[in-house]
Amino acid sequence: MAKIGVFTCWCGENIARHVDCQKVSDAISHLPGVFCSVNYKYMCSEPGQSMIAEKIKSLGLTAVVVASCSPHMHLKTFRQAAKNAGVNPYLVEMANIREHCSWVHSDREVATQKAIELITMAVEKVRHNHALAPIEVPVTKRALVIGAGVAGIQAALDIASAGHEVVVVEKEPSVGGKMAGLSETFPTLDCSQCILTPRMVEVGQHPNIRLYTWSEVEKVEGYIGNFKVTIRKKARYVDITKCTGCGNCWNSCPNKKIPNSFDYNLGNRTAIYVPFPQAVPARPVIDASRCLKFKTGKCGICQKNCAAGAINFEDHDELIVEEVGAIVVATGYQLYQIGKEQENPALAGYGEYGYGQYKDVIDSLQFERLISASGPTGGEPKRPSDGKVPQKIVFIQCVGSRDNAKGVSYCSKICCMYTAKHTMLYRHKVHEGEAHVFYMDIRSGGKKYDEFVRRAIEQDGAIYHRGRVSKITEETIDGERKLIVRGADTLSGKPVTVEADMVVLACAMSPTTGATGLAQKLSVGYDEYGFLSESHPKLRPVETNSAGVFVCGACQGPKDIPESVAQASAAAAKVLIMLSQPHLTREPEIAKVNEVLCAACGACAKTCPYQAISLEDIRDRKGNFVKRTARVNPGLCMGCGTCVAVCPSKSVDLEGFSEEQVYAQIESLATPLRINGQSEEGGV
Repeated sequence: MAKIGVFTCWCGENIARHVDCQKVSDAISHLPGVFCSVNYKYMCSEPGQSMIAEKIKSLGLTAVVVASCSPHMHLKTFRQAAKNAGVNPYLVEMANIREHCSWVHSDREVATQKAIELITMAVEKVRHNHALAPIEVPVTKRALVIGAGVAGIQAALDIASAGHEVVVVEKEPSVGGKMAGLSETFPTLDCSQCILTPRMVEVGQHPNIRLYTWSEVEKVEGYIGNFKVTIRKKARYVDITKCTGCGNCWNSCPNKKIPNSFDYNLGNRTAIYVPFPQAVPARPVIDASRCLKFKTGKCGICQKNCAAGAINFEDHDELIVEEVGAIVVATGYQLYQIGKEQENPALAGYGEYGYGQYKDVIDSLQFERLISASGPTGGEPKRPSDGKVPQKIVFIQCVGSRDNAKGVSYCSKICCMYTAKHTMLYRHKVHEGEAHVFYMDIRSGGKKYDEFVRRAIEQDGAIYHRGRVSKITEETIDGERKLIVRGADTLSGKPVTVEADMVVLACAMSPTTGATGLAQKLSVGYDEYGFLSESHPKLRPVETNSAGVFVCGACQGPKDIPESVAQASAAAAKVLIMLSQPHLTREPEIAKVNEVLCAACGACAKTCPYQAISLEDIRDRKGNFVKRTARVNPGLCMGCGTCVAVCPSKSVDLEGFSEEQVYAQIESLATPLRINGQSEEGGV
């Protein structure tokens, strides 16, 4: 019979305010198998842990129950204390009498009784526990980074600089992501390319980094420490090992009127192209859907002008398999798509702003390209309709953000900041120009952020109107086309009408296209908007519930460049912790199959969200077939219990949460122990 010690924590006043901890200790002391029941003000403190260790040694306790706060906070703490005193850490249970009891009850008598019942359940559970040993998993000391924007670049460089091999997969022809298209960055207004380009070059030349651009992840198999990733390397039609980047091919290409996606269709490119001057690798790719050779079979001028013989029209997609131990997802973001082209018709809205209808209504990333020195206008903020420099621009914030009716409910976090930046950059180029900003609220939380916004208003003369825009129309005034912006200023209580030359919409940040499909390949959760879900927002912000897979940057939620870089380094640190070990140690609370009872129906394998169960043959020593059975891969299983629920033969159980333990907990509530300490023998 187990010798159980129960330790009740006051948690300062968090628990003791609504729970009589002394009465709880007295009542629990009458439970069968409880050899020790004490309470202390701060059980997680050093004296509290020392008390647990002392009681284990002096009384010979074989199991421990700690009644305190959430196990998410301190289960590892108390398990380690018990382990140091000689008790198997998996013979330690916690009863959450803070979040589940004192914080949700105001009646002290009721809260105290409920605390007794919660602890009674924990005692019954630990009575049926048995010693477990951590699972050891071999680890491949290589990492995969998906996405090569600023977050992916940072994560890859951190891991590679620590001496480990890194495979980087980027779906575009060049690394750099959205940051590569920016002009300047807030709050310092330093050149985006000046910051990013050295890092791009470094990731392209680092000896520990294998870079796959114009590539996508096709399939992910395996488990933490042992992933097998299939990468589709799309046909580039240019051999980058031969290409010298001389430019003869794209300069001679006759098809020069293709909208340039890097400039968000404000400029043109050729069918064979380098995305932007600082691209890494600085080698072209052929757009087969626009190339005349592929469409008519009659061109091929680029191939004729290539002295290096790098053009190969017979190129094809290639599938490459890479084995890695950890995966970092850094797939970034895209702007919320407004107007009729919205992928989800249920979210299509803001037609009153005229985006897609009026050429001079553009989004914020398009404006970035207009004011960038490498942009289609050479850095001059010329409006798309006629190339004139706008003398009056209206910036509209929260287009799609914080709008349950037409957009998304969340705040996109950076719109206030980059709109302030846009007003500054516009005023620096057009000194007499007017910049009007319509906003809901100004949210500038960050180092030097609020000062930056104040500078835009007080020094650079941006005119801010607190209110929404109701409609934008295009009219001819004095022979010139104007965008008539009608809105309101709630601070002055007056309607506002601005005759603008250009309108810039600060659209919400959304996950990049294909993020949810990738998440499904990785068995990573995502929210209703498609952002990848972290394991815990505070304690595990870059980890996911799929072991060995980490997230960083805007794929996890809206964030700015400094936060993306910090999160990327955090994800890299988590990867390095994994790769620094000779093997990985995992919690043993996973599914276990009773192979004698298993009928090999496959229900568990079909429903397992982590593909941790497979059907295998059992053979005798002579190799003769005996039967088929389900088997659990301990490296993949996350202990979710789905297999237990669907198994018709009840041959699957969960270590640490077996049916025997659960039924014992439920039975303990049938005749609960009362506060006066009286109980019936066997009644719990």
